[in-house]
Amino acid sequence: MTSITLKIEREKSMLRRHPWIFEGAIEKTEGVIRSGDTVDILASDGTWLAKAAYSPESQIRARVWSFTKSEVIDNAFFKRKLEQALARKQEILNKHKTNAFRLIAAEADGLPGITIDVYVNIIVVQLLSAGAEKHRSKILWAVLQLYPDAIVHERSDVDVRKKEGLAPLVQTLHGELPDSVIIEENGLKICVDLINGHKTGFYLDQRENRRIAASYCAGKTVLNCFSFTGTFGLYALAAGATQIINVDASQSALTLSVKNVHINGLDENKVTHLKRDVFELLREYKEAGTTFDVIVLDPPKFVSSKHNLNKASRGYKDINRLALSLLNENGTLLTFSCSGLMPQDLFQKIVADAALDAQRDVFFVQRLAQSEDHPVSGNFPEGYYLKGLVCKV
Repeated sequence: MTSITLKIEREKSMLRRHPWIFEGAIEKTEGVIRSGDTVDILASDGTWLAKAAYSPESQIRARVWSFTKSEVIDNAFFKRKLEQALARKQEILNKHKTNAFRLIAAEADGLPGITIDVYVNIIVVQLLSAGAEKHRSKILWAVLQLYPDAIVHERSDVDVRKKEGLAPLVQTLHGELPDSVIIEENGLKICVDLINGHKTGFYLDQRENRRIAASYCAGKTVLNCFSFTGTFGLYALAAGATQIINVDASQSALTLSVKNVHINGLDENKVTHLKRDVFELLREYKEAGTTFDVIVLDPPKFVSSKHNLNKASRGYKDINRLALSLLNENGTLLTFSCSGLMPQDLFQKIVADAALDAQRDVFFVQRLAQSEDHPVSGNFPEGYYLKGLVCKV
């Protein structure tokens, strides 16, 4: 038997069903354990706690598959997990009239290190842990049991794999992958770049927030910063915005944004696309006295580790200060942090401090989070990563 025995009193998180075992919590290992192997987790007194995947390179030395001793980590296990997740998320598909959603959100859906997104008939998987890597064939089998006619593509090109001792990997696992696919979301068509798009191709986690943002945009001028493929702007245009400026550093993303406006038959004359650095452009707008009714700030992750939280906080404050100074009276700022290490209360404080520096009064009227298909489970609060605020100024 291969096993990991924890140090005295380090089983508390396991008893609360948290799925991570850190290197510092381990007293000893028994047996020959290879990367990705399933091991038994034992308390210091030998009590059985869980079955987990072993990762010799990571500070998170093991990730729990199951807290049930009799459960076998086989093909049927992964199929069962996928079926359970799909049953939980069927209501979401009906509510938002969409054919694209996150089927598996890693630890939150009971499969650590595994992300599975559905884009119509294309399934994109990310396998980001040693355990996920070990069971690739089982995961593929389970996906094809649920979606036998699907194309399955792997986008494991994420830096976090390096912490697991794994190289980035991109490959099509089943079928022939097209360059893009058009999904539907809340009555709009959106083209997703499956080859070069961020994450698995698209930001499914902002679905509800795009709809909420649109409710503030009728008859308004909108500045959409870090726009990627322009979907916040697309929603705003469909809601009746009079002018939209999408700003992003990627020309390919902006090109897709133009296509998204076109395939929805919306007024392309109301939309401007700028390939610019957002920080520089906001400063130029401030100097020129340019103002807007609505500004969306959806930047990339600023916080990569606890060590750079202070530096990232300064970045968030700077960009929010600039945006707040560009808003018209009674304007609306929708501002986000997708950094899991950024606490909600700290993010709100940063925006409040930015308002003081900008000499504006700010009122927090809504708090936003990731879409419903990116759940936060009770035993894994770290799954809460996307924080958003709707601010009236």
